[in-house]
Amino acid sequence: MKTLVIGGSHAALALAAELRKLSADAEITIVNGDRDLPYQRPPLSKAFMSGKVTFDQILFRPADWYGTNAIALKSALRVEAIDRHAKAVSLSNGEVLAYDHLVFATGARPRRLPEAIGGTLPNVFVMRDLGDARALMERMTEGARLVVIGGGYIGLEAASEAAKKGVTVTVIEAADRILKRVASAETADDVRSLHHAHGVRIFENASLVRIVERDGQASGVELTDGSVISADFIITGIGVMPDTVLSEACGLDVANGIVVDQHLKASDPSILAIGDCASFPYKGMMIRLESVQNANDMGIVAAQNIMGANLDYKPVPWFWSDQFELKLQIAGLNTGYSHVITRPGVREGAKSHFYFRGEEFLAADCLNDGATYMIARRILEGGKTLTRAQVEDHSFSLKSLL
Repeated sequence: MKTLVIGGSHAALALAAELRKLSADAEITIVNGDRDLPYQRPPLSKAFMSGKVTFDQILFRPADWYGTNAIALKSALRVEAIDRHAKAVSLSNGEVLAYDHLVFATGARPRRLPEAIGGTLPNVFVMRDLGDARALMERMTEGARLVVIGGGYIGLEAASEAAKKGVTVTVIEAADRILKRVASAETADDVRSLHHAHGVRIFENASLVRIVERDGQASGVELTDGSVISADFIITGIGVMPDTVLSEACGLDVANGIVVDQHLKASDPSILAIGDCASFPYKGMMIRLESVQNANDMGIVAAQNIMGANLDYKPVPWFWSDQFELKLQIAGLNTGYSHVITRPGVREGAKSHFYFRGEEFLAADCLNDGATYMIARRILEGGKTLTRAQVEDHSFSLKSLL
């Protein structure tokens, strides 16, 4: 049985490790476009950029793991074409590989600003891979000026790391508040206050007209009100798009990601998709989850299904973000919430925001409140009932529900 995985992502490595655990005989090949060994991307805007960890510490596996586990890693190569009828892929070096199961673990690509408004100038960066992180670390020096375009988690994490290094940081957000797509106003208020306390300026309802160019470099940004904010470099954090170029080219169903069923199979049953590139059924809707947990769990379930388990994928999402002294841990998915209830944590200054749709508990944003995060996650994983009245009653022990 030949399994071919496209992408060196977290999902890809989780699948390869699980598949090898389940079968000593499975032929496993990973085609990875990067020259480097597969590495974790979330720490790039957190611990790696802060200097707390080295590149070797964010590798998924050491170099010898691949040979020891008989996993063929083809680095610095791209899949150029997929012949679904012949069950074969053509690589950028001319090699053709056959497969029994093909797995897309291609992740997502950052959205970029158009060239017409300066989005391709050499000191305008995204925050997605090792090269981005290293280039930004070189520029994050005392007294430098940074403009971050986009007030989501990636942009705010980069703003945090830059400010800690003495960079003057301004965040530009087109929506009426930061974290508009992913968090409540209550969480956004806490994060905004944190950044303000560390000297980061945040402009909301601030639309970009263009990036100002001087001598072939970005020198600032012009906003719709006519104001210009000077910058030595710029980071755009305006979201990502699932990488579906190959899947579209070979005729798979694609709609905000590669469409898969509850078993993670695409419209071609010999093909699976996992991680950020996959759109899967969840509580009556199709969603994509951009998180380490989702990628890891999808990889494990996909490996088991390749071996015939026929398991449904049933995630309990969780996420995290590190900014300054804040560790924000998120349990669940807040899509469709109608009520937010704030509850103080046990430690001084800790708090959590609980999301409900009517009386249904959906998720919790836990700010330096790790104990509450673990309880909320276990409630969601165990299918326990948590009511709004219980959260509002600060004397009620949430742990008692476990």
